[in-house]
Amino acid sequence: MKNYTITVNGTVYDVTVEDKGGSGVSPVTPAAAPKAAAPTPVATGAAGGVKIEAGAAGKVVKIAAAAGTAVKKGDAVVVLEVMKMETPVVAPQDGTVASINCNEGQQVEAGALLATMN
Repeated sequence: MKNYTITVNGTVYDVTVEDKGGSGVSPVTPAAAPKAAAPTPVATGAAGGVKIEAGAAGKVVKIAAAAGTAVKKGDAVVVLEVMKMETPVVAPQDGTVASINCNEGQQVEAGALLATMN
């Protein structure tokens, strides 16, 4: 077995490569899984209790739903440009947009709070 450290898109993985002998394929097992890109709802019952966060660093190119807008699960709330591709950040559940916490043209980091929902 050999141990390696690999960096993919800024995330560091420690991997172990095991020689199975003759198969020609060596399994690679990551020590830590990368962070999920989807927004994570945080139900607190308070106004704006569901957070909508950026799954990756990028530039806000469009605010798709203003505060007070009713949205369904999967509707775009904000659109980010990530690696030259427009990526919608969607509502994790049905509800109403409580606040928009970013501006068009703003650069955001992964995990940045973009909006909240009720």
